[in-house]
Amino acid sequence: MDDRFSNRDPNSDDEVIYSAPFFKDLPEELVKKSTCHAVTRSHPSNQVILLENDWGGSVYFILEGWVKIRTYNLDGKEVTLNIIGKGELFGEMAALDEVPRSTDVITLTPTKISSIPAQDFIELIRTEPMAGVRLAQLMATRLRQVNRRLRLREADSVSRVADTILFLAEGQGKTVKGGTEIPNLPHRELSSLSGLARETVTRVLTKLEKKNLIERDQDVLRIPDLSALERIIA
Repeated sequence: MDDRFSNRDPNSDDEVIYSAPFFKDLPEELVKKSTCHAVTRSHPSNQVILLENDWGGSVYFILEGWVKIRTYNLDGKEVTLNIIGKGELFGEMAALDEVPRSTDVITLTPTKISSIPAQDFIELIRTEPMAGVRLAQLMATRLRQVNRRLRLREADSVSRVADTILFLAEGQGKTVKGGTEIPNLPHRELSSLSGLARETVTRVLTKLEKKNLIERDQDVLRIPDLSALERIIA
């Protein structure tokens, strides 16, 4: 973390939001100004944070936990567009467009989220060029992720599940002695994210586990070797 913040309590909510990648190396005075009205709340799992068609009054930073971004197709079926975790933000598009939100956001795990008023976020973008660059980089990354998943829609089920696991690991994987860990999410979430039936996802996970490409505990899914998992993608 920047030395300018070294005298602060590293466990405070303010310090955690300062440490979000979006704020890295931005001028301290601008970060303080843009986060001075931040409100931090803790949420249980399966709680709706935002609803489609809500107005974008705030931008949200995840301090702990995971959330999913969802919408519905024309048949009314839920579609998971993304799953994001600690250090990431959401709600920025509605704040910038000044239009109602286009997706729902629901917690997948106990989650701590800090929100800042949309006008404070927009002022930061307006006055600090690097903040605008960061936002553009974020949007470019998410667009690449969507394109990657669309390309795999015609791939076999093993490739699609493996890619979904790698997608989550690359975004929020935690490096541990035994490999890389992500939360052991419900199969319905992996199903929606990969576009496969839940039964298919369950079957593929069992196959990956038998090949020692993944390990599952109650709360954690561990990938011993990311490159080995990546090599099975057709």
